[in-house]
Amino acid sequence: MMAARDLPIGPNEDALLESCQQQMGYRFRQTELLRAALTHTSCANTRAMSNERLEFLGDSIIGLLVCEQLYHRFPEYQEGDLTKIKSVVVSRQSCAAVTRRLRLDRYLFLGKGLSQQREIPENVLADVFEALVAAVYLDGGWEVARHWVLQCLEPIMEQAVQEKVWHANAKSELQTLAQRGHGVTPKYQVLDEQGPDHCKCFKVSAQIGSQMFAPAWGRTKKEAEIRAACNALAQLRGEKPPYAHE
Repeated sequence: MMAARDLPIGPNEDALLESCQQQMGYRFRQTELLRAALTHTSCANTRAMSNERLEFLGDSIIGLLVCEQLYHRFPEYQEGDLTKIKSVVVSRQSCAAVTRRLRLDRYLFLGKGLSQQREIPENVLADVFEALVAAVYLDGGWEVARHWVLQCLEPIMEQAVQEKVWHANAKSELQTLAQRGHGVTPKYQVLDEQGPDHCKCFKVSAQIGSQMFAPAWGRTKKEAEIRAACNALAQLRGEKPPYAHE
């Protein structure tokens, strides 16, 4: 990991910010906004010089843009469906995933404690993406920010929508196939449990008769069963199971 704080202020930092802009696919007119967005409080002289205020603004911008996109793109979905998809797309996990995918974690200005960790905490990576969204908005305006944000979040949005469709129908579809082809109802077996009582994960496999299908992990038994049903349906179609079991 290369942290910007390790570089002296001057030409080297300019080169780092230039590389970051190329990675983002956006060129700032006000590079001080980019510098602020990349600066964690642990490396800032004052909190006002960190990315906290930009993060606050960026969080709201992302929420509005995603809501607008989902509203127009999926007119058949009700409020509950839209809310579930939105919660996945704007989650801290998703924002952190964008930062990692764009490899923007290489450009962060971090204090000594954070920069020496093997991995940057997920909340820090999420904050950076939100701050960068605000920086792009302040620098280039609404339409520019809208284009950049949706481009970044499109893969996550597509996956969230596909999972919603799979999850809505997977268990019922597998039951129909099992009853039609074998005259039995699918069973779901818990193969493993991991984690503390308040935060367990479950490994579940779907079974039709004597045939067991590729298991899947889930944060609840219900989620694991749905994912196991998705794996079973994929195998019955000769496809690769969508959920890993390791």
